[in-house]
Amino acid sequence: MNTQFKKGILEMCILSIISKKDMYGFEVIDKLSSEIDVNENTVYPILRRLTSQGLFDTYVEQTNIGAPRKYYQITTLGIEKLQSYEIEWRSFLSGVFKILGGNHEN
Repeated sequence: MNTQFKKGILEMCILSIISKKDMYGFEVIDKLSSEIDVNENTVYPILRRLTSQGLFDTYVEQTNIGAPRKYYQITTLGIEKLQSYEIEWRSFLSGVFKILGGNHEN
């Protein structure tokens, strides 16, 4: 799959996952990799970029074992961006399925 296309989709998926609950980086990777072929070299740069764009806030929590974990929490701007992506994605998929033939249900 084209790398840029995949990164755009991953961005939307990461926003969606973290919109459901705050997560630390490895937790995001684990959740994504259960469905999509990804690794930390792809996910961490996206998390950093989305955070720098104001789509996530971060906070640190101590753990009983190991180093403290940095958690990502979606912001209001992040929710708005996710909603925009979802509308664009559904429209895009609808067009693709019309071109390719077949039926797509949201």
